[in-house]
Amino acid sequence: MIRYRRPKQDDPVIINLVKKELVPHSSMSRPELEKAIRDIPRRLTQGITLVASPYYEADPVAFIHFVIHGELLFIDMMAVASQHQRKRHGKTLMAHAENLAGSRGCTRAKVLVDQENTRAHLFYQKYGYETIRYIPVSRCFELEKRLLLRL
Repeated sequence: MIRYRRPKQDDPVIINLVKKELVPHSSMSRPELEKAIRDIPRRLTQGITLVASPYYEADPVAFIHFVIHGELLFIDMMAVASQHQRKRHGKTLMAHAENLAGSRGCTRAKVLVDQENTRAHLFYQKYGYETIRYIPVSRCFELEKRLLLRL
């Protein structure tokens, strides 16, 4: 089931998912990572966070956090617990985010993927995202996709 984030219940699980599933692929230094992790609760207040959970009251097994800027859907973070990968949670969360953004007038989506996160890069490409450029300073790839307006 997909639902909106409930901060008190979900934020500790989301932070843990970031630490386990995203941090190992990051090129950031230890101090930068620690600061980024401390900043997650604030980031989650800016935008929309959807979670996938086995049932309504259960803790999340995956999440996506995104921000809508005019006609742009920016996917800030997405992670799926390792034991729940390959069960379509990522695909379902992406579809919900893209449909919501399309209904709000977004015509394109963008995501940044760490250069070491080959699996994430392939995931986004599989769902229509194209690599636009490599950003050496942050050691990540910028991917973009055209969205259908859903009025």
